[in-house]
Amino acid sequence: MTTTRELKIGDAAAILGIEAHVLRHWESVGLLAPPRSPSGHRSYDEQTLDQARIIQILQRTGLSLPQIRRLGGGSCDARQILIEQKRAEVQQQIALLGATDRFLEHLTACSHPIIADCPLCSDFATLLPPRHPRVSAT
Repeated sequence: MTTTRELKIGDAAAILGIEAHVLRHWESVGLLAPPRSPSGHRSYDEQTLDQARIIQILQRTGLSLPQIRRLGGGSCDARQILIEQKRAEVQQQIALLGATDRFLEHLTACSHPIIADCPLCSDFATLLPPRHPRVSAT
């Protein structure tokens, strides 16, 4: 026999390891819709907790809240495109991290006094995405 537990926002936040204001924010942007008690208080049941856990997992993958909302409300094709785009980003990050690891390993033995004089170090510089210059607020 399963029992339905209904939690107040603070208790739900504690179980999820987040602050209550995060749950309120997720609700305000349309990601969560916790049921309300007869007195109007949010009441977090297991289904709502599971939805919050999914949001947490998706955030850990690097998806933004608007992207997560699109996943939940878009067509199957739109979801597929978003997921494919995110996977491509992840693959690029994996490649860059691998190259970074190889570069750091190389640096432990590199004898060139100037990095630009080392062909391997120069090769790594070409892998880096261009950085946007900082704009000063003066």
